[in-house]
Amino acid sequence: MCVDAIEPPSPRLTRRGVLAGAAALAGTVAVTGTAAAAAPDGQEATGPAPARARTGDLVIRGGTLLDPATGAVTEDAVVVIEGGTVRAAGRLGTVSVPGGVEVLDAHGRWILPGLTDAHIHLSTAAEARAAVRQGATSARSGSTSFYQDIAVRELARHSPELAPRLRAAGVFVTPDLGDTVLADPDLTPLARLAGGVRSAEALRRVVEVNLTRGADVIKTRVNERAGLPEQDPLVQVYSHEQLSEIVAAARRRGKGVLCHSYSEKGCHDAVTAGIRSLEHGAFVGERTLHEMRRRGTYFTPTLTAIAGLAEESDPVLAERGRTFLPVLKRAVLAAYELGVPLAAGTDSSGGTVDPIGREVELMRSAGLPALDALRTATTGAARLLGLERTAGRLVRGFAGDALLLDGDPLADVAVLTRPVRVVRAGIAL
Repeated sequence: MCVDAIEPPSPRLTRRGVLAGAAALAGTVAVTGTAAAAAPDGQEATGPAPARARTGDLVIRGGTLLDPATGAVTEDAVVVIEGGTVRAAGRLGTVSVPGGVEVLDAHGRWILPGLTDAHIHLSTAAEARAAVRQGATSARSGSTSFYQDIAVRELARHSPELAPRLRAAGVFVTPDLGDTVLADPDLTPLARLAGGVRSAEALRRVVEVNLTRGADVIKTRVNERAGLPEQDPLVQVYSHEQLSEIVAAARRRGKGVLCHSYSEKGCHDAVTAGIRSLEHGAFVGERTLHEMRRRGTYFTPTLTAIAGLAEESDPVLAERGRTFLPVLKRAVLAAYELGVPLAAGTDSSGGTVDPIGREVELMRSAGLPALDALRTATTGAARLLGLERTAGRLVRGFAGDALLLDGDPLADVAVLTRPVRVVRAGIAL
């Protein structure tokens, strides 16, 4: 059942106003000047100019530099960052080092680009700071309840040391919106729907409100949740046709869709409907993996979240985690061997931010070589987010985001879970 004649999103509600409200929810501080909706990287911004971003000039000197794209290792390296962007990187003596610039001593340590968490829920400024300090200098939102992720994205643009560079998803396209109908007045008519958000018109409405409010991607689901004991994650909530409506609505505005999924049929329906990335996907089967490889669909398994279920006090969730994790690890290895692109994501939420390095560690334990496990949180995840020319490497023109580690990540990826220092846009944290 659909509501009668739902009006289009109100022109009286500006994106600027929504961002201002979301900023308050995210706990951000006011900045000088009028808040404006900044455009995604590489796109022209509209409206008043945003506050000038705080970036830094920094020289990282003396460590061992690893380039995830090529696997090249450079000892006694130097990375020169100017205005938050890498100007040069290479062996000391081959790179011109400017004088009068802050120097970060990296002797005895490994230097890596900042990592990307391709599935994280950032609803507060504190969570955003925690993600950065644990090494996630770029991220993709897995949705928030009241557009807080859009505010976090804007926070990152003017104060990059406080938040990861973020692709925001807005609110979840799900049958039961619950209190999320209060996230925007244009969603409130959906509260009248007896069957929830299921009709083509209602599905398009949530997508359109998200995109009007500035979302970079759309998040939906095909199965129930694994993290709620009263739900069965193998039960399908949207059909292939409903998922296709969501994908089509997003594509009309040039956006991709990430889809929460568990069952093989659900995964297959989501992939063939045209989603950009499959999230969780514990029981994804071989036919679907072949389809993902053919289409270039990404797999974001969120191993960290599934492993976390096994540690829950609730016996249903603990058993679910113990059962799902080995199945998911086999799916990850099968995807890797078939050539399905993989991206690392922790699915952190609810105030707990897991280190993105833990996801890389679990990718390694699933059977990926160390370098390829690392790529799921660098070059691979950056490509999924459309940041392949911005993040994932420390080469000229890329973001000045870096990690300093106490050990060789190719020998022990666990060192990624405890970075010694994090650099964000040339600012050493």
